[in-house]
Amino acid sequence: MLLLPLVILFSVWCAHAKKDGPRISSTKFDGPPSNLFYFEGTDIVLLQESNNIWRSADAGETWDRADNIGRDKAWELWQHPHDNQVAYTLGLENTHWVTYDQGKTWTDFETGQVTPSLYKSPLRFHASDSKKVLLHGMVCKDFPLDCEEDSFYTTDGFKTLQKLRGDTRGCYFAHSTPMFKTSDDDVDDSRILCIVKGRYSPWSTDNRLLISDNFFKDEYEPALEGDRTVQGLLDIAPVKGFVVTAAKSENTEELALYVTDDAKEWHRAEFPSTSRVEQKAYTILESTNYSIQVDVMTTTPSSSMGSLFTSNSNGTYFTENIKHTNRNRMGLVDFEKVQGIQGIVLVNVVDNWERFERGSEGKKVQTKISFDDGRTFQFLSAENGKNLHLHSVTDTSNLGRVFSSPAPGLVMGIGNIGDYRKDYDEGDLYVSDDAGLTWRLALEGAHKYEFGDQGAVLVAVYDEGPISEISYSINHGKDWTKADLPGDEVRAKILTTTPDSTSLKFVFQGTVGRGENLAYYIYAIDFDDLHESKCKEKDFEKWYARVDEDGKSSCVMGHKQFFRRRKANADCFVDEEFKDPRPDSEPCPCTEEDFECDYNFIRSEDGEKCIPVGVLSAPEGQCKSVEETYMGSSGFRLIPGNKCTRKNAVAELDNEIERSCSDSVKTPASGKVSSEFTKFPADSFKEYYYLERTPSSQGDDETIIMRTNTLSTYISKDHGKTWKPILEGEEIFAIYPHQYLNDVVYFLTGTKKVFYSINRGESIEEFEAPEYPTPEKLSILAFHPDYKDWLIWTGGVNCGASSKGECHSVAYFSKDRGDHWETLLRYVRKCEFIKKEGRGGAEELVYCEQFKDEKPNGPLQLLSSENWFADSVTHFDNVVDFATMSEFIIVAAKAKDEVSLKVDASVDGKTFADALFPNNFNVPVQRAYTVLDSSTHAVFMHVTVDSREDFEYGTIIKSNSNGTSYVTSVDGVNRNGPGYVDFEKMQSLEGVAIVNVVANLKNTEGAQQKKLRTMITHNDGAEWAPIMAPKKGPEDTTYDCNINNIEDCSLHLHGYTERKDPRDTFSSPTAVGLMIGVGNVGDHLTRKAEGDTYMTSDGGVTWKAVKKGNYMWEFGDQGSVVVLVAENEATNKISYSRDEGDTWVDYDFSDRPIHIEDITTVPSDTSRNFLLWGKSGAEVVTVNLDFSGIYANGQCHNPDDKPEDENGDYELWTPKHPLQDDNCLFGHVATYHRKKKTANCYNGRKIDHLHEITKNCTCTRQDFECDFNFERQNDGSCKLVSGLAPSDHSQVCKDDPSRTSYWTVTGYRRIPITTCSGGLEFDFTSEERPCPGHEDQFEKEHRGLSGLGLFVVAVLLPAIVASAIGYWVWRNWDGKFGRIRLGETGGAFDADSPWIQYPVAAVSGMVAVLAAIPFLVASLWRSVSGLWGGRGGQRYTTRQSFARGRGDYVGVDPDEDELLGDDEDEEV
Repeated sequence: MLLLPLVILFSVWCAHAKKDGPRISSTKFDGPPSNLFYFEGTDIVLLQESNNIWRSADAGETWDRADNIGRDKAWELWQHPHDNQVAYTLGLENTHWVTYDQGKTWTDFETGQVTPSLYKSPLRFHASDSKKVLLHGMVCKDFPLDCEEDSFYTTDGFKTLQKLRGDTRGCYFAHSTPMFKTSDDDVDDSRILCIVKGRYSPWSTDNRLLISDNFFKDEYEPALEGDRTVQGLLDIAPVKGFVVTAAKSENTEELALYVTDDAKEWHRAEFPSTSRVEQKAYTILESTNYSIQVDVMTTTPSSSMGSLFTSNSNGTYFTENIKHTNRNRMGLVDFEKVQGIQGIVLVNVVDNWERFERGSEGKKVQTKISFDDGRTFQFLSAENGKNLHLHSVTDTSNLGRVFSSPAPGLVMGIGNIGDYRKDYDEGDLYVSDDAGLTWRLALEGAHKYEFGDQGAVLVAVYDEGPISEISYSINHGKDWTKADLPGDEVRAKILTTTPDSTSLKFVFQGTVGRGENLAYYIYAIDFDDLHESKCKEKDFEKWYARVDEDGKSSCVMGHKQFFRRRKANADCFVDEEFKDPRPDSEPCPCTEEDFECDYNFIRSEDGEKCIPVGVLSAPEGQCKSVEETYMGSSGFRLIPGNKCTRKNAVAELDNEIERSCSDSVKTPASGKVSSEFTKFPADSFKEYYYLERTPSSQGDDETIIMRTNTLSTYISKDHGKTWKPILEGEEIFAIYPHQYLNDVVYFLTGTKKVFYSINRGESIEEFEAPEYPTPEKLSILAFHPDYKDWLIWTGGVNCGASSKGECHSVAYFSKDRGDHWETLLRYVRKCEFIKKEGRGGAEELVYCEQFKDEKPNGPLQLLSSENWFADSVTHFDNVVDFATMSEFIIVAAKAKDEVSLKVDASVDGKTFADALFPNNFNVPVQRAYTVLDSSTHAVFMHVTVDSREDFEYGTIIKSNSNGTSYVTSVDGVNRNGPGYVDFEKMQSLEGVAIVNVVANLKNTEGAQQKKLRTMITHNDGAEWAPIMAPKKGPEDTTYDCNINNIEDCSLHLHGYTERKDPRDTFSSPTAVGLMIGVGNVGDHLTRKAEGDTYMTSDGGVTWKAVKKGNYMWEFGDQGSVVVLVAENEATNKISYSRDEGDTWVDYDFSDRPIHIEDITTVPSDTSRNFLLWGKSGAEVVTVNLDFSGIYANGQCHNPDDKPEDENGDYELWTPKHPLQDDNCLFGHVATYHRKKKTANCYNGRKIDHLHEITKNCTCTRQDFECDFNFERQNDGSCKLVSGLAPSDHSQVCKDDPSRTSYWTVTGYRRIPITTCSGGLEFDFTSEERPCPGHEDQFEKEHRGLSGLGLFVVAVLLPAIVASAIGYWVWRNWDGKFGRIRLGETGGAFDADSPWIQYPVAAVSGMVAVLAAIPFLVASLWRSVSGLWGGRGGQRYTTRQSFARGRGDYVGVDPDEDELLGDDEDEEV
C-alpha cells in the first residue's frame, strides 16, 4: 500500500532533480523576427515576423501565429507601455487589432479614412487607463499628396473613434507617465496637450500649445513665459514627473525648453549662459524622480560631443555635471543610470576633445562613473587598479539597457582596460557586483549578455562570430559554464529576458547560414532545473548600494539605500519570478547637497548662494514701509522627496532669514530716458550689425558687432551702453553675419585666417580658409539655409603680386564650419546653395556661374550640381546673373540675337521655362529689371523704361498668384542709377504699398528734371491713389493748395532712392499700422531739405504732421515708443512719442551738438533701447538711449487675456480701405492687438498682433484687378489694350488635366490674397466652357441643374476654393519687406509649407514646364558693401542687412551701377 506513493515521490524528485545545464529549444521562422517584447510579469512573448504576429506563452519554447489578425496583414506591433495586458497591431490599411489578454485573442477595429501617421508616433497612451488612446493619423483626399494630419481619440479601446482636433502636430495625455499627476485627486485625468498649427499659419515658427480637459470641446493656450503665450512649439516630451516642450524662433537654432510638473504652471528651463540648447542638438536622458537630465551638444554634429546637465526638482534651473560627453550624430548619448539604485550614473567622455574637434585625432573615449548623482565622477576600477572603459549607448549591440538591470548591484559591459576605449571587437566582457565600484574580467571577447533571477544567473553569448554554445554564471560572474546550442552554428542577434530580470528563462534570437540560405531562429533557454532548492534567509545578504572611496555607505537624496540580495556563492535560486527586488533605506543627516534654490531664486555664479531673480513677495500684512524687515525665504529649500533627517543635521539651509522690505518692493520706474555716450578713435564707422536675440534664445543681451575704418572691431552686448574691442591685433576687412541665423557671424581678415562666433559673440573661434579671399568684388562666403556648418568660400588663385598665373576665383565648400575644405569649382563668379523651398531634391543643390572653358573673358555659364560638382548640369551658356526668390530660381540670360534679355524660371532647380511678359514689353539689353517685394505669392517687378542718368523710371507689373501672367500695376515709377525703386510695402499690414511716380514723363524726354508724386495702394496694387494730405501742416500751419483737390494737393514722401541708408523703411514689422516719412504737401515732391516729417497710425489712410523739418526715425517696443532725430544737422536732442505721434517729448542726450548719421534699434523693433551713430570732432561716437525707465507699470498684461476688456492694456484695431464703408480688406475683416495709447506699460516679448479673422466678406470691385493685357480705365473698369489679345483661360485645363471646365475672359481677376465669396464676382460673369476632352463629363455634370444649382456648382464653389487658396496664401506669406538682389537668396516660404509642397502643383500644374513663369530678377550687385575698401562715399550697413528680419536691400557700393542687363560697356 505504501509502495506506490514512494514510487510516485521518487519519480517527481527525479523530474525536478538538479541538472547540469539549462534546457534549450529552438524555433525556425520564415522571416526576420522584430519588435520582440515580453508582457511584463509573465513568460508571454510577442514578436512580428514580416507582416505576421506570433505569440509564445512559455518564454519562447513554442510559438503560435495570431491567425485572427490575418496572414500578412500586420504593419507594426505596439506594446502598451503601462498595461501588461494590452498590445496593438496596426494594419497595412484601415483595419487594426487590439488585445486585452496578452495576445491570446485579438479584436479588430476600423479607422475609416484615417491612416496611421507616417511622420510621428501613431499611438499615444494614457498611463492609468488603457482604454484611452490618441491616434495620430492622416486623412488623404483623391490627390495622393493632399493629406491632412489630424488627431483622434478613443475612450473605449477603439470601439469608437472620435476626431480630437485638426491641424495638430502631435498630442499627448498629460498623464502619459505613471509619475505625472495633473492634480492630487486626478480630476483632470483626461487632460491632453497638443502642438497645433498657428492660427493663420502652417509654419512651425507659429505652432502653438493648446490644452483641453474635455477632448477639445474647449481649449486654452497656457502662458509659458510669464503671462505670455509662446509660438514656435516643436514637440512635447513626458519625462517621469515632468512634461517638457520645446520652442524655436526664426533665424536661430537655439531652443527654449518649458517645463511643468502639473500641466498648469509652466517655467522656462534656464541653462548657464555659456550653454545653449539647439534643435537636433540636445537629448533628454533617463531622468530621476526629482530632476531632469539633458545632454546638450557643444560641438559640430561631426564632432558629436556634449555636456551633461541636471535640473532642480521642478526642472527650471540646470547645472552642468560633466563636459565632453560622447554622442553620435543620431543624438544618442553614452549615459546610463544603474537601474534601481539612486545616484549611480555611467558616462563616456572624450578625453582629447580639443584635438578631435580640430580633426587632428580620432576620438579617445573614457568611461567614468558617479555615485553621488553626477556631482563628482571617477574612473571605473578593474584589476590592479587599472581603468576600464566600456561601450555604451552610441554603439549598443543588444535590446534594452546597456549595463544594468533590476538585479541589485549587478552590472556588465563590453570594454577594455587601458587609457582609452578600443573598438568593440577588441573588447572583453566585464562584470561588477558592487554597482560599478570594482570590475573584473568575465569572458574574453565581445558578448551579448543578460541578467536573470535577480542576478543569480548571468548569461552571455559570443558576439564576434558564429557560435554553437552559450556561457552562464551562477556566482556573479566569477565562474562561467558552457552550454551547447542545438543545431548548426548561429550568429547572435538578440539576447533578452523578462524586463524585471527575475525569470530563469531567456530568449535568444539568431541567424543560421548566409545569403539565400539564411535562416532565422528563436532559442528558448530555461535554467529552472539547474538548482534543486530555493534560497533561504541565510542565503541573502544586506547589500548597501552606494559606497564612497573608503567603502563606507554613502547618502543620496538624504538616505542610504540597501537591498536584500542573494549571496554570490549560494547554491540556490531566488526563484521569485516577476517580483521586483525592493530597496530599503536609512535616513541621513541633512547636508548642503540636500537643498536646492527655492522658487524665484537661482544659484550665484560661485554656486554658494541662492539669489532672487525678481521681486520677492512679503507676507500679507507686513512691509508697510521699505525700512521694515520680515522673515522670509533663505533662498534654499529641501529638495522635494529628499528623506534627510534634521536630527544631527550638518546644514539646514532652508531656515527663514530676516529680509529687508525693500527687497519686496518693485523698483519704481524713473520716468526718464537715460543715455550712454561712447567715443571711438576712428574717422568713420565702416559697418555694424545687430545679432538679435530671438524669443527662444536665452539671455537678455542686445548684441551689436561694429567695425571702424581703422579695421578695428568692437562688440556690445547691451545695445551700445558699453563696448569692448574684440580680435585685437587683427585687421578685420569684412564682417559677414550669417544670412539665415542671427547668432552666427564671420570676420574676414584679408588672409586665410577667418574668425567666427556661433553664439552672438560670447566666444570666438577660427579656421583657415583654403585660399585668400578673391580680390574681385564678389561675395566671399555663402551660407546654407538649413545647415549652419555648410559654407562656400570664394577665393582668389594666382592673384598675388608675385603670381605668374592668371588671377581667377575658385569656390570651395565645407560641411564642418571650415574645419575641412574641398574644391567646388574653378573660374567662378558666384556660387550659392539653393534653398529647397518645397522644390524637393538634394540638400546639396548648388548653382554656380562659371566662365566657359575656364576663360575669364568668355561667357558665363550657369551650372548646377547635387554632388559637389562631381557631376554637373549646364543650364545656360550665356547668363547675366541669377537669383532665387521664394520657390523660384530666376535666370537672366542673353538671347541668341544678343539684343534682348531672355528670362527663365524654375521651381524645381532642374527644369527651366521661359518667362512670358506682357506683349507690349520689349526690353533691350541696356534696360534693367528689379524684382520688388512680393507678398501673398504675387510678384511686383519694376521694368526700366528709361535708363538715362538722372531720368530713370519704369513700370511696375504684378503677377498672378501662381506666377503665370503679369499685368500693369502702375506706370512711371521712379528709379535711381543703382537700381533702387521708390516702392515700399507696409510690413505689418497686407496690401498697403507706397510708390513715387514721375508726374512729368513727357517733359523728362526733353531733359526736364523729374517731378515725383507719391501714390498709395490699399489693395495690393490693384488701385493707386494720391495720399490724402493732413488737415494741417506742422505746427498747425496751412498749405498753399486746397487739400480737397487731391490731384493738385496731396502728401508726397521721399522714398528709397533718396535715403542715406535705403533700408530705413517707412514702417516696422511689429508696429502695426504705423508709418513715418519725410515729405511735403503740394502737387509734387520738393527737395528733401524742404520737407517735414509726417506719420500715420491707421495704415496710411490718414496722416498727420508731427515735426517741422527733416528727421530720421525709429520704432521701439513694437511701436509703443517712436524716436525722431534731426537729419543733416548737428543736434543734442531727440524727440519721442508714446502715443503714436499725438504728443512729443524732447530729451537732451548730450551737452553739445553732434552730427548724427543714423539711428537704429534691433531689426524686430521690439527693444526699448536705441542707438545714435554720429561724429563729434575727429572721433566717431555712439549714444545709447534707454527708454526702459519711462514705463511706470512694467510689462503690459497678456493681450490675449480678455482682449476686449476696457480696463486692459490693449485694444483691438481693425484696418479698413479708405474707399469702403465697411472694414473689409481683401475679402475679410481682421483685428489686431495694439497697445492703448494711454497704457503706461511696455509690450516686451514680441506679441502675435493678429488677433483673429472675424469674418469673410462678399466680393466688391476692390477684390479684383485687371486681367492679363487689360488695363484700368478712369471709371475703374478694365479694358483690353488695343492690339493685344486676352489670355487663354483654357490653359488651366492643360495645367490641371482633372479639370472639366473653365471660364472665359471677363477682363478681371481676383487679387491673390482676397478671401471674398459671393457678391460682385467679376471673374465669374462670363461663359463656362468644357475643357477639351471633357465635353461629355461637362454636359453630364451640368445636365438638369437648376439655375440655383448651376450657380452653386459653377460659381460659388470655385469662388470658395479660390478664397481658401487666397486666404491660405495671404496668411502664409512671410511678409518680409525688400527686393531681390542678385547674390542673395530671399526665401519667403518655409520648406515645410504645404502651400509650396502640394497646392502649387495642384493649382498650377507643374509650373516648371509652363510656357510662362513671369518673373525676373533684381539689380545685379557684384560687390558686398565695399568689402575691400571700395571707392566713393561712406556706407553704413545696419540692422536690415542680410535680410535680418526684414529682407530689404543688402548694402552695396554707392558707385556700383551695374544692373541686371545693364551691360552698356560690353560688346554685343
